[in-house]
Amino acid sequence: MTKKHSIISNIILLLWYFLAMIGIYFDDKYLVKHSFEDDWLFMVIPLILFIIFVFKEKLGKFIYLLWLYLWFIIQFLSHEWYTIFGNGFMGTQEGKIEYFKDAIKLVESETMYIPDVYHIILHVLIIVAIVTTSTYILNKNNKIVNN
Repeated sequence: MTKKHSIISNIILLLWYFLAMIGIYFDDKYLVKHSFEDDWLFMVIPLILFIIFVFKEKLGKFIYLLWLYLWFIIQFLSHEWYTIFGNGFMGTQEGKIEYFKDAIKLVESETMYIPDVYHIILHVLIIVAIVTTSTYILNKNNKIVNN
């Protein structure tokens, strides 16, 4: 992977996450709720760290990669954990089901929380960003070691 691949995958991730800042609604359903007031800081942090990665790579690559891993862990604990274990640190499974009841979903369930389409795609994009960024860093470090 090249830095270009990493940059492209991270830009796509940040653009997808930006949808949460504005919200995307369709009649009685939504892809993602408008959450600028609650989540603006979680838009600013990855944006600043990404810019540091792009322009000050020596320092930024590891900090940004650490952020991606932390972001994935937070998302996993906030969503997939409930699917696997039933409850988590952010309330009950019933509360999750109620909160996301009008979200666009691949699988509807009234008894089990299953992440909605927006969060499934967000999680996949975070994983892709982790893989492309990690691969780029490892390839670059190996070239330095092998030369």
